[in-house]
Amino acid sequence: MSEAGKHLDIKKLSFAGIIVTLGIVFGDLGTSPLYTMKAIVLGGKGNINELLIFGSLSCIFWTLTLQTTLKYVIITLRADNKGEGGIFALFALIKNKSSWAAILTMIGGAALLADGVITPSITVTSAVEGLQLFNPDIPVIPIVLIIFAALFFIQQFGTNFVGTSFGPIMLIWFSMLGIIGFSNLIYHPDIIRAVNPAYAVKFLTEYPGGFILLGAVFLCTTGAEALYSDLGHCGRANIRVSWIFVKVTLLLNYFGQGAWLMMHDASAPGLNPFFNIMPKWFLLPGVLISTAAAIIASQALITGSFTLLSEAVSLNFWPKVRILHPTLVRGQVYLPFVNWFLWITCSVVVFVFKESSNMEAAYGLAITITMIMTTLLLSYYLLQSGWSHRLIMLILAVYISIEGSFLIANLHKFKYGGWFTLLLASVYLLVMVGWYFGRKLKNRYVTFTSLGRFYELFRDLSKDESVPITATNLVYVTRANRLDQVESKVIYSIFQKQPKRAEIYWLIHVDGVDEPNKFEYEVTQLIPGLLIRVDFRIGFKVEPRINLYFHEVLEDLTESGEIKLESCFESLRKHSLPADFKYILIDRVMPLDYKLSTIESITLILHSFSRLLCISDIKALQLDSSSTIEEQVPITIDQPLGLRIKRIH
Repeated sequence: MSEAGKHLDIKKLSFAGIIVTLGIVFGDLGTSPLYTMKAIVLGGKGNINELLIFGSLSCIFWTLTLQTTLKYVIITLRADNKGEGGIFALFALIKNKSSWAAILTMIGGAALLADGVITPSITVTSAVEGLQLFNPDIPVIPIVLIIFAALFFIQQFGTNFVGTSFGPIMLIWFSMLGIIGFSNLIYHPDIIRAVNPAYAVKFLTEYPGGFILLGAVFLCTTGAEALYSDLGHCGRANIRVSWIFVKVTLLLNYFGQGAWLMMHDASAPGLNPFFNIMPKWFLLPGVLISTAAAIIASQALITGSFTLLSEAVSLNFWPKVRILHPTLVRGQVYLPFVNWFLWITCSVVVFVFKESSNMEAAYGLAITITMIMTTLLLSYYLLQSGWSHRLIMLILAVYISIEGSFLIANLHKFKYGGWFTLLLASVYLLVMVGWYFGRKLKNRYVTFTSLGRFYELFRDLSKDESVPITATNLVYVTRANRLDQVESKVIYSIFQKQPKRAEIYWLIHVDGVDEPNKFEYEVTQLIPGLLIRVDFRIGFKVEPRINLYFHEVLEDLTESGEIKLESCFESLRKHSLPADFKYILIDRVMPLDYKLSTIESITLILHSFSRLLCISDIKALQLDSSSTIEEQVPITIDQPLGLRIKRIH
């Protein structure tokens, strides 16, 4: 998010908000004219006639109207979670989070992340290829790789210093799209007849391979899902109003390209109508503006990937990874692992596919799957929200038909490179499935016990000087939602594994709530001055810096007189040295002698694989590693024994 954007009230419509929205939300959608008509012409395989041009433009017009405008801008933007959007925010809104809803979310999220690898590649490559109109020998691949190296390198420092220019540059970009498109459209105004849906129907039924060309038409709306994901950055009102301007300029450009194609021979190899409709004197500025817009679109997508995966971590769909906040802008995150992984994969895509036309053949397949998952989840959410059953069934039928058709057409791309994004999506999906359901499987065997049964034991242990003192303050992280309960493993660690004496025992519970920006805590004195529980309620957009937050809690409790932060050692207390703290983190280990079902065994194997990507709880909760002990305890499972071993005397 830009520096300008952080001062805006995202709930309110403003001119500044609209400009910021242009730079953040519409990068992917806005740069689609770079390659969409080119892909359609290439797919026509030289058979370029009125039916191809009028029919494809009609399909583009109605795709942007039905898919982008109606589904996303009008309907889906209503499904906001306290101002946040995206498929993970949509899942958080669903009240009954069943396993099938989780699977749909994981499939959609994995496909969106996978297609995000090819988006910067095709956008930047298409823009740089415009330079070949000056000199066919210009080395496109090295230039693109240098741009990527610089773009991904600066992510670690935050993007505020370049973010302020995003909106104005995209305003210039969209204005250029509209003006150049209109300047060609006036020479062949008859092209406007393509808005008649009859041309789309005729194109799909009569043009040779017309249905397969839907895969190329689909490129015009690939950024619609990103539009929903960026809802929290700019707000619904700003997105809806700015979309009017964006859609008009996009359509003017598409129809301008169509008008140019009707008046010229478009059979030349390597032709790109986007650059051909530009006046020769404007070609160099046009290529430079296009490259700037492509970089901004890539930046928006990279930032979107960071946000998407950080939300997935908070909702337990993805292993804990290192999440940094390089700037003071709320909501802007940086994930080192994701950044360098995207850099490598985007560079590989450019190096392997070499030309944007080859990338077009692979682009869009995975994102169609995401759109179908969003449609299914959205229908379920609208059903829970009290919408008319008949209206929901109509919406579901219309969009499953549209997106199903796009999916079938895009499946043609599988052998031309679509396999790459599906393979990458499958890897993402396996990580999510292993992490989400592996945790659920292990949590199935979590046993809780009543704390009240051990109050007297806590009092006796804290006074038992025969037990060496472990720390003045002993802190455990607990998953027990109820105040009167704690995991059996905590009791096992304190009283059985190795008795641990302390002046004060702390139980910290981190509750990741569905409200994205929730940020509060509650303190319960279970045994006043001896056993204290702190409940943090943190939204999925808030960084879980538990060590810092816990110190703020201690400051509040000290100021209110509820506790005294004194050392338990008299010699240190005499010199007013502060109390020491020790954190205990417990990992539950599945016993080797327990037989799991085949599905459970596969799930745990995937979970073990997912853990390779996971950072430790110490890093995830940002605890002081020098004051933290990690313990392992076995998961207790009651196993029926078919045969008991006999003793021989």
